Amino acid sequence: MSGRAEAAQRRTPPASDGSTRERWRIGAEGRALVLVTAALVAFGLAVLYSASEYAAVQAGRSGSYYLLRQVAGIGLGIVCFAAAAKIDAERWSQWAWPLMWLTLGLMLLTVLPFTQSIAPRIHGSRRFLFGASVQPSELGKIVVVVWSAMLVVRKGSALRRLTKGVLPFVVVVGTMDLLVTLEPDLSTAMLYTLLAAVVLFAGGVRIGHFIVIGALAVPLLWHKAERLQYVMLRAHSYWDPGKAPERIAYQLKQSLVAVGSGGLLGVGFGRGWQQFGFLPFPFNDFIASNIGEEWGFLGLAALTGAFALYGWLGLRIARAARTPFQQLLAVGLTTATAMNAYLHIGVVIGLLPTTGLTLPFISYGRSSLILSLLSTGILVNIGSARERVRAGR
Repeated sequence: MSGRAEAAQRRTPPASDGSTRERWRIGAEGRALVLVTAALVAFGLAVLYSASEYAAVQAGRSGSYYLLRQVAGIGLGIVCFAAAAKIDAERWSQWAWPLMWLTLGLMLLTVLPFTQSIAPRIHGSRRFLFGASVQPSELGKIVVVVWSAMLVVRKGSALRRLTKGVLPFVVVVGTMDLLVTLEPDLSTAMLYTLLAAVVLFAGGVRIGHFIVIGALAVPLLWHKAERLQYVMLRAHSYWDPGKAPERIAYQLKQSLVAVGSGGLLGVGFGRGWQQFGFLPFPFNDFIASNIGEEWGFLGLAALTGAFALYGWLGLRIARAARTPFQQLLAVGLTTATAMNAYLHIGVVIGLLPTTGLTLPFISYGRSSLILSLLSTGILVNIGSARERVRAGR
């Protein structure tokens, strides 16, 4: 059999035998991914309650206020996970452009001057719609992967041309970067760019194009960063925390105190001190600090290992995906979750400059949680699709 015929057979799903159980059977990697995700979500609830109880009480609410809201997010996230696990992942290619337009529209609403009634400024930035219910930039993490994977497949061999292949990615993803930077949220803008670059690299783009675009973009980004005072202050606090302004370096210093206090085994669940008003945002942007303090080095190491396992399983699913689009989609979604996690952990231990990225499945934030579960559902579907192909052979 020729290589082309084999490829066609590999990408053609077998006829259904009418068995629902066989049709939606989850592969070994998919089952393992579900278990890892469930463990992270359960662990996240425990950590969230410990990290948020004091803040909730100080705000005049019940100590379980943030925990209960997170549980509600898990409920909706499970529904999204189940739906994504059932819907053929190939259909996301058809939804790529509508999702991109929807995301750009929602992100535009967060920065327009006359939409402050529905996109209020919270902690100095406008990232949410309708109070704190919807965060469009979180949706953008999935959409940039779905859209990039779709366009890479459609471009085909044209992807290796700079103007017709790579330039559309620069324009569209650059527009997303601009909108999210205006919130302002430079860390998410950088994440969008990295995710698109990962999908392009996996799709076979020329490395020289990255070099050309990078050489052109660096002066522009540096000029933009110089105009964003908070970016320069955070960079200064990273390179020289001892001389940085106290209000800028304070969060990082308290995070390092928390992680250092945990030692090897931690001070014990619920016994950490940093969440008692010393560390700002201990239950979302810096929740890994709480893990380091209460669960110690071993706790952070286990967490790092869990996300490494998630990434390994996701890439195994990607390698055996039945279509090029699903392969790129799995690579991008796996990278989005793992990269987000490692950037968060790197910030709290001082390896990276302070950013506002949450820890997937664990940090408080229903938009992030729901979309992380949705991403996992898509990965599980890609794994189950592979099992359907195998079952038909």
